[in-house]
Amino acid sequence: MKKANVRRCAMTRTLEWKVGLYLVEEDGTTRARAVLDTGTVSLTGQGVARCNPEDVDVPAIGDELAASRAMRDLAEQLMRVADRDLEGVGAGQASRRTLTGYGWPDATA
Repeated sequence: MKKANVRRCAMTRTLEWKVGLYLVEEDGTTRARAVLDTGTVSLTGQGVARCNPEDVDVPAIGDELAASRAMRDLAEQLMRVADRDLEGVGAGQASRRTLTGYGWPDATA
């Protein structure tokens, strides 16, 4: 019987993925775009924040809100890619009820 060539999780490697974060503010609306290129996949997250006309205009708050929403969108897309890749190797998805994250239980906390 031939032994399957399966790579285990114990290997060491170092990667650097850079995320570009682009912000544009116009007429009280801040739009953010977060772009990740891993070398094998490119993902773009989007986020928007609008200043309530009754609130004090503090541009940094709009930047923070729009950027965080774009990064959350990007993170959700990346998790879907990971889910598909895990299913592709027969690992299946983690239970959404227990929020256990594929061997990194604190990753979803």
